[in-house]
Amino acid sequence: MSVVAPAVALPPLVEGLPNICGWEAEIAAATAGGDPMALPYTNLTLGDIQAGFAIALHMHQPTIPAGATGQLIGNLQHMFEHPYDGDNHNAGPFAYCYARMGDFIPELVGQGCNPRVMLDYSGTLLWSLQQMNRQDILDKLRLITCDRTYWPHVEWLGTLWGHAVIPSTPIPDLILHIRAWQHHFAALFGLEALSRVKGFSPPEMHLPNHPDSLYALVSALNACGYRWLMVQEHTVETLSGGPIEHKHLPHRLVARNSKGETASILALIKTQGSDTKLVAQMQPYAEAKTLQPTSLGPVTVPPLVSQIADGENGGVMMNEFPGMFKRCTHEIAQTSGSKAGVVACNGTEYLELLAAAGCAEADYPPCQAVGQQQLWTALEQSGSEDVESAIAALQAQDPSFTMAGASWTNDRSWVEGYTNVLQPLQRLSAQFHQMTGSLSAPDLTRQHRYRNALLHNLLLQTSCFRYWGQGTWTDYAREIYRRGQAILTADF
Repeated sequence: MSVVAPAVALPPLVEGLPNICGWEAEIAAATAGGDPMALPYTNLTLGDIQAGFAIALHMHQPTIPAGATGQLIGNLQHMFEHPYDGDNHNAGPFAYCYARMGDFIPELVGQGCNPRVMLDYSGTLLWSLQQMNRQDILDKLRLITCDRTYWPHVEWLGTLWGHAVIPSTPIPDLILHIRAWQHHFAALFGLEALSRVKGFSPPEMHLPNHPDSLYALVSALNACGYRWLMVQEHTVETLSGGPIEHKHLPHRLVARNSKGETASILALIKTQGSDTKLVAQMQPYAEAKTLQPTSLGPVTVPPLVSQIADGENGGVMMNEFPGMFKRCTHEIAQTSGSKAGVVACNGTEYLELLAAAGCAEADYPPCQAVGQQQLWTALEQSGSEDVESAIAALQAQDPSFTMAGASWTNDRSWVEGYTNVLQPLQRLSAQFHQMTGSLSAPDLTRQHRYRNALLHNLLLQTSCFRYWGQGTWTDYAREIYRRGQAILTADF
């Protein structure tokens, strides 16, 4: 196994807590490079491709205060310990799903195939695997992440460590989540592996459309070394407010805040549909077969069908995906001798192939978060620069207008009915920044009290506490808030 050893090894655990802070300089250095990451190793040639498809598997389990003595454990561990509750009997199949790409990729590569997959694992899930001592799973992931034979076929996507939905996450905490995930990933797989993580997957595919939240997100992604993110088709619009026309081409997501400042980042657009069924049945491959190269700036490029789905959730992903993934990968291998083929391609690989062919950032069609054109038009017509007043006026005219963002679907809110979680969440975040911001110790982020307080602050923002309605899950949030407040009160 030809593993590339990192120059600096970060400890996976620090005093029993996941490594989510303290090595900011090392993380910044590892993620700052602008050199191509996939291009030197890809075995794809752009001119031979008719169309491509990219699939990503999203994996997540929350951390909950439900251990035998109330300690923080992963929900996967709780499922194993309570096998007769609900669908907890799926704990074993879920655990296998978290590991199985470590089997599939070496198997397919060994058979002469050219597979591709993108992986998105929440920080809470990675910590859970450590807590359970599931080194079997982590070792399989390490193989396809660090072995030069396999990692060109596998791309990791960064995300928010605590699986927080971005629109309702306090803005100062966005970069803390992003850096926490980078710390944790580097501690498990090495700084060199982290340097190759250039794409970002928002939890729940929830893109903020409030100007200040979106600007903060894009600015944080740029500052943390990310080059692109995946967005849901219905969460973005053209700069004129219309639907995206060329959804199989990369776009340039433009974020403009209430002060008029702008930032941008490239975006791959995840098309609409039943996510798990589309990926499990490899529909992106079938759709790519119907597409032809198209113009982008000065060059003709193959379009890319992009999809992401839960990698373990539901019978189709547990049972149908493995066979279909292997079948399609073998089919591509059998037809790869001909020109103008349909291929699997990861996000960074695709974008770097386009850049090498002559596509510049200005060539990508611009887009913005959905609903923003209505806001800019309202501001222009009113002659005001007061964004919040304009939002309030638009909502008064049309109750369906929202600046709460949009996610996988629009039939669920992470805000409505969750005041008893959101208010403590906001209070704990404010208290965390007030207490830690008043300290000037140069090693503050390496201190146990800081890491423990940060951990609870990020955990409270986990989307699961605002998904299942009132009851057990909101009680979990209340307990995490209580513990976080006690840490800040006692230790700061």
